[in-house]
Amino acid sequence: MQDLPEIVPTHIAVIMDGNGRWARSRGLPRLAGHRAGTENLRRVIEACVEFGVKYLTIYAFSTENWDRPEDEVSGLMRIFEAVFDRELAELHRQGAQLRHLGRMEGISPSMQQKIREGIEITKDNDQLILNVAFNYGGRDEIVYAIQTMLSDGVSPDEVTPELVDDYLFTAGIPDPDLVIRTSGEKRISNFLIWQSAYAEWVFPETLWPDFGREELLNAIREFSQRERRFGLVNRN
Repeated sequence: MQDLPEIVPTHIAVIMDGNGRWARSRGLPRLAGHRAGTENLRRVIEACVEFGVKYLTIYAFSTENWDRPEDEVSGLMRIFEAVFDRELAELHRQGAQLRHLGRMEGISPSMQQKIREGIEITKDNDQLILNVAFNYGGRDEIVYAIQTMLSDGVSPDEVTPELVDDYLFTAGIPDPDLVIRTSGEKRISNFLIWQSAYAEWVFPETLWPDFGREELLNAIREFSQRERRFGLVNRN
């Protein structure tokens, strides 16, 4: 592909921000922005497959999002269930494997069932691993890891960064190389706070519903121009 940089991140994570502002700028209710955001996701997934990205992690719903107004939360749940019904077959066709990051507790039984069905149907696909962070929070993930280690009888001297990796929701998944937060906001918002320690961050001004192939390509281009040091110094 002529316009694709030579260096492409293996794992891209995305904070899909700006749905509410997108809707407000058009005189629409916030849920219209969330619907537009979910419809846009297909374009980004297709682009990731096209560009050879192997892992895509999306921040769909955080542990803090439950505190939003009740009508918005219930509307979001209806949208998410509809997206599963509408998009699962297409995800499967594209060779995407669905994984869930976060706790199942607190999610409605019907949504839990859809998540489990999606994981089962796509489990053998390897074109793209799509991690959906749903009912997810970075701090909660670390608390969960500590709780599970204690439950498993792990002693303090056994705890290493590698062991912690094994207890996170992302166990077995490489850390993100590139994290994108759309809409120009420059906050990590409790997203992959352990895994993104050495990721490159890009903050495009584009609102998520308008973020497509070209915007993703621009972010990859910016990533390809960075020198990743992982805490070391420039050797030139």
